[in-house]
Amino acid sequence: NCSSLTLLPYELENITTLTTFCISLCSSLTSFLHKLDFFTSLITFDISRFSSLISLLNELDNLTSLTTFDISRCSCLTSLANKLNNLILLITFNLSGCSSLISLPNNLGNFTSLTTFDISGCSKLILLSNKIVNAILKIFYLK
Repeated sequence: NCSSLTLLPYELENITTLTTFCISLCSSLTSFLHKLDFFTSLITFDISRFSSLISLLNELDNLTSLTTFDISRCSCLTSLANKLNNLILLITFNLSGCSSLISLPNNLGNFTSLTTFDISGCSKLILLSNKIVNAILKIFYLK
């Protein structure tokens, strides 16, 4: 619980070998980094229960080692990054409880390693392309 944290230090950019990034329950933090390009070794990205987050950065394309992406219970989140093309190792993508989320990235169908995809509680989610629907059906079929 980091409810009084308002800003993360820019020095985080120097930790290029970081494998797990977890900041949950940060109610005062409105943004966390300008970009995440330098976290190329990141395997787990968890910003769950980040109540003030409205949109996710567009600079997530270089997180090529990422296997777990948890942004659950970010109740103010309305949109995700458009550039998620290189997250091909992603296994778990948790968006549950993102009650303000309106759309998903169109390239979700490119996540060929995805086995867990949770959009429960995303009550405003309205835009699902055929490619996304097919990707979701593939995941459900695998279970």
